[in-house]
Amino acid sequence: MRKILFTLLSVLMLSACCRKAEQTIDPIYDRSDFVEVTEVIPDVILEIRYYSTYNFVGKRIDGYERPLALMTRQAADSLKAVSDELKANGYRLKIWDSYRPQRAVNHFIRWAEDVQDTAMKAVFYPMVDKSLLFEQGYIYARSSHSRGSTVDLTLIDAATGKELDMGSPFDWFGIESHPDFRCTLYRQSENRLILHDAMARHGFVGIDSEWWHFTLANEPYPDTYFDFPIE
Repeated sequence: MRKILFTLLSVLMLSACCRKAEQTIDPIYDRSDFVEVTEVIPDVILEIRYYSTYNFVGKRIDGYERPLALMTRQAADSLKAVSDELKANGYRLKIWDSYRPQRAVNHFIRWAEDVQDTAMKAVFYPMVDKSLLFEQGYIYARSSHSRGSTVDLTLIDAATGKELDMGSPFDWFGIESHPDFRCTLYRQSENRLILHDAMARHGFVGIDSEWWHFTLANEPYPDTYFDFPIE
């Protein structure tokens, strides 16, 4: 009887500990509903810019501990449908960024506040005064990327392996990046439209300032800004 009581007590204590552990998990560090995009779309091309130093800051960004693309399962599945459609038409997807930890956004904010650091100005924002980045909407305190269902991407010509000409580079701070900007060449606008229409058909919506940026319309975490590192 004593052994049985001891066993029951141990089970109850373990159960209580488990419940306590579950209650103390901060949802912004819960990655259980996230997947690596390459597990869902094996032939997707990754060039995770914020893991590298080739970005508007000029340094690896906080939270990017591995060059991976993470998304919520729902968003990754929808992106696979986009990939399947485009692959049938001779294109592949290339991702520059997807899930972005809040600590990375905080890194952007600190960088923007340091107006003396203009190391990458000539490459990414030659026509913009760095002191106006907040005012002109290039840097925000929150990013939809941190909710896990947003992606920055472009198209690759499957036959040549080259990026399609979209009329402006990724992360270019200027009106040339606006989806409705009248590009110099008709083909550039057409390429943007191919990407936009495919994303829209599978539930993604864009924004009016970046042709490469799309968020799943029915994203599963519209009010949660995650902060677990990409590792």
